[in-house]
Amino acid sequence: MAFTLDQLDHLVLTVASIDAAIDFYTEVLGMDPVALDGRKALTFGTQTIKLHQRGHEFKPHAAYPTPGSADLCFITTTPLDEAIRYLTDLRVHIEAGPVERNGAMGRIRSIYIRDPDRNLIEVANYL
Repeated sequence: MAFTLDQLDHLVLTVASIDAAIDFYTEVLGMDPVALDGRKALTFGTQTIKLHQRGHEFKPHAAYPTPGSADLCFITTTPLDEAIRYLTDLRVHIEAGPVERNGAMGRIRSIYIRDPDRNLIEVANYL
């Protein structure tokens, strides 16, 4: 092997509305909005999600950048039952769960919601 990957630095979401995405990810998931070189992004921990406005993507970009095509899993240390209560209080529809799944480092307990672009968002605790 020529090289070894260490970690995922960031990912890019193409969205219909950057403002709606920022509202959801900050209010519902507690991420922080940031500006990086004049572009809008979200951070949590050491992770970054860069946002591209549909039709105005920065080059180079994915071959078919499409809002609603992502399936993302976020791990929280907050007990999942507390997260469910919080989401219910915000009137965020829980599409599925809690269910047990396999995460990158072991078994997880997950719920599924959707962001404004209908991306599938999994929120989970490691068991």
